Parts: sequence; C-alpha cells; structure tokens
Amino acid sequence: MTDELDQPLGREAPRPAKREPRRPLAFAIGALAAAGAGALYFLPRDPFGGEPYAIARIEPYKPPETAPALPPAQPQTAAVEQTQGQLPDDSGISEIEQLSGVKVTRPGGEGSTARIIRVEPASGVRLTPAPDRRVTEKGPYGLLPKIGADGARPMDVYSRPFVTATTIKPGAPRIALVVGGVGLNAQSSLEAIDQLPEGVTLAFAPYGANLDRLVAQARARGHEALLQAPMEPFDYPQNNPGPHTLVTGAQDGGLDDLRWLMSRFTGYAGVMNHLGGRFMADETALYGALSEMAQRGLFFLDDGASAQSLAGKLAPKLSLPNAKVDVVIDQRNTLQSMDAALSQLEAAARDKGAAIGFASATPTAIARVARFARDLERRGIALAPVSAVLSQKISNGAAANMGPIR
Repeated sequence: MTDELDQPLGREAPRPAKREPRRPLAFAIGALAAAGAGALYFLPRDPFGGEPYAIARIEPYKPPETAPALPPAQPQTAAVEQTQGQLPDDSGISEIEQLSGVKVTRPGGEGSTARIIRVEPASGVRLTPAPDRRVTEKGPYGLLPKIGADGARPMDVYSRPFVTATTIKPGAPRIALVVGGVGLNAQSSLEAIDQLPEGVTLAFAPYGANLDRLVAQARARGHEALLQAPMEPFDYPQNNPGPHTLVTGAQDGGLDDLRWLMSRFTGYAGVMNHLGGRFMADETALYGALSEMAQRGLFFLDDGASAQSLAGKLAPKLSLPNAKVDVVIDQRNTLQSMDAALSQLEAAARDKGAAIGFASATPTAIARVARFARDLERRGIALAPVSAVLSQKISNGAAANMGPIR
C-alpha cells in the first residue's frame, strides 16, 4: 500500500500495463525456418556452390599457316653511290654529306629511322678535303697550317675557286659575303651551312664542339672557311672574348695562344679577327700575329670594326694577302637596317669593283643574306669568296685567276 500523502494532488496512481502474449510471431518465425531447411535438403549439393565459374571451349590444336613470301624489293636508283651498298647509320650521315655533296635529314627527329637524302644543286666546285698533308704539320695542340715543300699554301689549297655564271660579264662587280660566329650554336650553324648559297664564306669561332666535322660539312657544301681569332678589346677583361684571346703584352707575343687557336680545326684559308680594338691598334702585338699567319700561308681579314686597326698598314710589309670588311650588315638587328646595309654594300661594289659584307650567324641575318646573295646574279654582280677579293695576292699557280680587285 501507498500512503495517500505521497500521491500528487488531484491525480491517481498509474496502473501497470497489461501484456499480450507473443505466440503468433514466434509461430511464423518457426514456420519459415522449417521451410528453408526443407528447401536446402531437396536442392542438389555442389561442393563449389557460390563460387564464380566459366565455361571454356577446347578445340584441337592447329599449326599456324605460313605467311606468304614478300616480293623482292625493286632496286632504287640512288643519286649517290655508297661504298657499302646500303644506307649507313647515324655515324655515316656526315660522311655522305662531306663526300657526296648531299643533305641527309631525319624528318621524325633524332630517334627516327626515316631519312631523306636531298641532292643539292651543284656548281661543279669541289673544295680540297682537309687536312691536306702538304700544308699541315703537328703542333703542341693539334694540326697547324704550313707552307708545303712545293710552295703550296693553305690559302690556295683550301680556298674556294672563283667561278661565275655564264650570265656574269667579265669585269663585273664582286661581292664577298662573310657570316661569322659559326660553330657556337649548333642550330644556327646548320642553318648557315644549309641555307646560305655556297659562295658565301663562313667564319668559325674556335670554341664550338666538333668543329672539324662541322667545317668539313660546310666545305663539302662549297663554303670557304675562315678561323675567327678572338683579340683583346679596349675594355678587356670586362669584355672577354674567351680562352686564349690574343692580348697585348704577352711574354711570347701571343704566339702560344695563336697556335692553340689555329689548331682548333683544319681546312680554313685565312684568319679574321673577333673584336680586338686594342690588339689591332698595338703595332708590336699585331705585327707578331700577322707575321705568324704570313709564314703559315694564310690571309687575314679585318672585320672593319676598329678605326684604329693597323692591319692594312702592316700586312703589305709582311707580303700578307689581306682585306677589310666594307659593311657590317647586322650592326642594327632590324630588317630595315639590314636591307639598307646590303644596298650600301652593293653600291660599294659597283663603285670600287669589289666589296665585302659581314654578318653574324643569327637566324634573321642568315635569311636576309641568303636572299640577297641569290639575287646578285640577276643584278649582274658576282658572288665571290673572300679569297677572290683580297687586296694583295702573291702569284701562285692555283690562285692565278684571283688577282687584285681594286
């Protein structure tokens, strides 16, 4: 019993709820379990029941049919006869170019095996392969040019013969075009070799890779080659052309550096300066360098950048054939200024009988010079190698047809 005092005021105590029995639910669950057990008992028993399976059709083995034989390849007419009778690998591409005057390209890039052999239009001019033993000797850094025992000079052996088209009248003006800095950049060097007409002279810097191979390729295409020798500028060493630059005040007169530069590759007919404002204005230093070039049978080209250059004064004293650039084509690197410089060059050639233009091996300059050079013949002007416009030539069999043009 509970005390009525403990109950809330006005409310009765709650009565417990009445529970109903759960017999029908339990009966339904039991019936389902019995039905499932019966179904399992009557189903066929599979020891791998529930696992995935596949049905495969097995057929008797049949040997593969023999592929039909391919028809024999038809021989193709080759523009160039190859010594091994087959297309060489990459290591032989340069030999084809050098010996046969063709251009081999791979349109698919470096990894491609597809190759195109393009035979270039030939003028009939073929330069003597280098090195030529008659005009070569061993030096402390490699092969050096020399005057041969028979009097042959590198400038005669390696220069490009001056050949003009039949449409060019005798005594027509001559223009020599020189593109320098070749060898420093692989892409621009190949563009210069491949895009410029073969009468254009190429000046190679001494610091490029594989220079002998590159120069041989250029000469196989018909380009006369020069060595660009770095010389001390007025702001040296802040402006340093590179290792073994010819400098004033050297203990041996700079001969060791000059011989290192001369040994970088073979096949060049002459030397031209790169920079050298101070060196070319120093009589003692320049005289020693020019004397070495004269004794080795080379010629010298002054790039015309220094108004204080003494090369024109000293070279005749040494019987050194020489020339000077008349117009720097790419002094301002714009199309308009280059075209103006080329017009100036043409005017100088018509006025003096011959003129020399110089440009660096940049894509824009290469394209402009190439277009100008190809149009010279139409305007009655002969495109000449530098060796054909020297101010002084010592009479010597192979060079007899390249007398002074002034």
